Amino acid sequence: MQIEAVDLFCGVGGLTAGLIKSGIQVKAGYDIELACSYAYEFNNKAKFIHKDVAEVTGSEISQWYSDGVIRLLAGCAPCQPFSTYNQGKDTSTDKKWPLLYHFSRLIKEVQPELVTMENVPDVIKHKVYHDFIQELEGLGYKISAQEVACVNYGIPQTRRRHVVLASKIGNVHLIKQTHQTPITVKEVIMGLTPLKAGQRSDIDALHAAAKLSELNFKRIKASVAGGTWRDWPEELRADCHKKESGRSYPSVYGRMEWDKPAPTMTTLCYGFGNGRFGHPEQDRAISLREAALFQTFPQDYQFAPQGHPIIFKTIGRMIGNAVPVRLGEVVGLSFQKILK
Repeated sequence: MQIEAVDLFCGVGGLTAGLIKSGIQVKAGYDIELACSYAYEFNNKAKFIHKDVAEVTGSEISQWYSDGVIRLLAGCAPCQPFSTYNQGKDTSTDKKWPLLYHFSRLIKEVQPELVTMENVPDVIKHKVYHDFIQELEGLGYKISAQEVACVNYGIPQTRRRHVVLASKIGNVHLIKQTHQTPITVKEVIMGLTPLKAGQRSDIDALHAAAKLSELNFKRIKASVAGGTWRDWPEELRADCHKKESGRSYPSVYGRMEWDKPAPTMTTLCYGFGNGRFGHPEQDRAISLREAALFQTFPQDYQFAPQGHPIIFKTIGRMIGNAVPVRLGEVVGLSFQKILK
C-alpha cells in the first residue's frame, strides 16, 4: 500500500525530501515562513501552504490524502523553546511554545494511521511533550520514541535529536543503525571549489562564504583545526573570553577537523564567530552549500530562484532549521518497514 504524507512546519523541505527518498509521497507542506516556499516546491514537487498551523483544521489536512492510502502526518515543530540555548529563560510567552498542542489537535481531528515528530532531546523535559505522548496513547497509537545520534545514520554532524514514531497499523521502531563509522567533514566537502572569505563560486551561487572583519581574519589565520581561541595570541582574544564566564565556550571561533563529523548546523552556521564553523583549512567560515551538505541536502538542492540574491541570514536560517534529509529518509524507511 502507498503511504502519503502531509508535512507540518515543513520549512525548505528537509523532512519532505527524506520521506520522498524513502518512497513516501508527500502531498503538501505547511509553514509560516513564506521564504521557504520556492525551495520547498521547486525541489520536492509538493504544494507549499503558507499558513500558521494554529489556523489549520483537520478537515483541510484530510483533503490532501487520496482514498485508500495509509496517511502519515508529520510535524517537526520549531525547537527553540526547548533548546539548551534557552534553558533558564522564560519561554512561556514564545509563540512557538503551543505548536505541539496544535499538532496534537490535528492528529485527533485527522486520525492518521502514522505520525512522526522530531525535536531537540530536551523536549522531553517539558510538560507539553508528555501531554503530546499521552494524547497519542489515548488515541490508540503504538509509540516508539528515542534520542538519535545522527552520525549513526550517515549524517555527517554531531546533531542529536529526539524522534517519535507512532502507528495504528502495527508496531513501529526506528531502523537499526546504518553507519558504524561517522562520515567526516573531508568526505563531504573536500572536493568543493576553494573559496576566500566573502567569495562565491561561479558555478554554484550557494557555495558562498561570508565576509570576515580584519580582526576575525587574523583570528582564523591563528586558528588550528580542532583547536580553540586559546591558541590565539593574547591580543586577538575577545574581551568575553578573558572573563571567567567565557572560558567554557571553547568551540566559538573554532575550525572543524577533516577527519571528524561537523558540529550541529545552526541558523548561524555560516559565521566564523558563531561556533565551530571555520573551514578546516581555508581562512573562512563554511559556505552555505557546505552547511546544506552537512544537513544531507543534495548538492543540487536550490534555496532561491536562479539569479536572485543569496541572503546569508535568510538561507542560513532555512538550512539550520531543517530536518536533515537523511533523518527524514530514516523515518520514512522505518514506516515502510511496517508494510513489509
